[in-house]
Amino acid sequence: PGPSSSDRGLSRTPHHARASLIGLLKDAMNMTSALTRQPLLPCAARVHRPVHPVSPTLSSRPALSLRRQERRGPAPQALRRQPCTSKGALRLSPHQHVCRASAAEGGMEDASRNAKEAAEEVKKSGTADTLYLGMLFGGWYLFNIWFNIYNKKALKAFPYPLTCTAIQFGVGSLMALTTWLLRIHPRPQIDADTIKNISPLAVVHSLGNTLTNVSLGRVAVSFTHTIKAMEPFFSVLLSAMFLGEKATAPVLLTLLPIVGGVAAASVSEVTFDWGGFAAAMGSNVSFQSRNVLSKKFMGQIKGLDNINLFGIITMLSFCLLAPVALLMEGVRFTPSAMRAAGILNTQEVTKHILIAALCFHSYQQVSYMILQRVSPVTHSIGNCLKRVIVIVASVIVFQNPMSRQNMLGTAVALAGVFAYSQVKRLSGKKKAA
Repeated sequence: PGPSSSDRGLSRTPHHARASLIGLLKDAMNMTSALTRQPLLPCAARVHRPVHPVSPTLSSRPALSLRRQERRGPAPQALRRQPCTSKGALRLSPHQHVCRASAAEGGMEDASRNAKEAAEEVKKSGTADTLYLGMLFGGWYLFNIWFNIYNKKALKAFPYPLTCTAIQFGVGSLMALTTWLLRIHPRPQIDADTIKNISPLAVVHSLGNTLTNVSLGRVAVSFTHTIKAMEPFFSVLLSAMFLGEKATAPVLLTLLPIVGGVAAASVSEVTFDWGGFAAAMGSNVSFQSRNVLSKKFMGQIKGLDNINLFGIITMLSFCLLAPVALLMEGVRFTPSAMRAAGILNTQEVTKHILIAALCFHSYQQVSYMILQRVSPVTHSIGNCLKRVIVIVASVIVFQNPMSRQNMLGTAVALAGVFAYSQVKRLSGKKKAA
């Protein structure tokens, strides 16, 4: 059969047929839109709409998607989109939120790991510093014990304290120059004004060490160090006289056991000698005068640390004392002069004198190294303990007889020195507060 009238019409007018089909499609789509209560977007907008994974337009979704999300229920907290807080900022997809959270957690883990490593390094460095400080204290005590033992042996066989002290200063000067030439310690920059300001310190330093050797040559090492426990007494006295510093009542109370203990030990000392006693007291006055002068002149002495200051004082002391020793005692440190003085074993005596000189400078050098790392009060407490160790070691080596009263007086005096150090420490804390 031939084509119907409608078919013939379509074939005759293709434009009208296409329009009829588009109309039917629009009616169907409008019915679907009415059922979902969603306004139909233009076809061009749906076809040519750009799709971006991250775009500000993602927040304005079609209502159809919102309706479907309401039916499914709220999204998990980790997948919800957060509102934009800054103008023009891009909204992130759930995957990007997870990536950023993972990156943040990784950064926190790295920071925590770095903090732990830093804490471990600080702990290791603190342990190393403590061990080094302990080694310094051990060296200080050991050098001091050797100095007192060999110096006492030398002075018993070679009774020339001025010559022995000058040799000790000379060896110390060579050791200081060696540390500067080898750049073990920075070389100081000195001028005429520096020498002028340090000269008074060198004078009292020479006098104090000479009197200490005089006392060691006359009385036992233990008794000399018991008398030298009187240093706090002269420190308080000279500070009040020359610096105008008034001691507090607790400080004055700590001086009572010091004075009483030294008096009790002196009365019962078997090797007591007035010359040795007076020399030890004179060394106390000299060394405390040095401390007072240091406080007075340190403002004028600039650019020198404690180690360099001690080296310069040692050199100046040698220059001051060597001529005096030659004038008063003559040339004594030669093999012929020793044999003329009745010293048969000259090599052994020479060895004792040189070892004592090396230990003399070494223990004072280490003492200044410790003083750079701890407070003066801590150094004073360490010095008190050092005196106890030296007394015990000398009694063991030389077998010096000590009565019960002598031991009790020494213990009381040293306990007073320790109490003095503690009171000074507490008063320093109160001033800092």
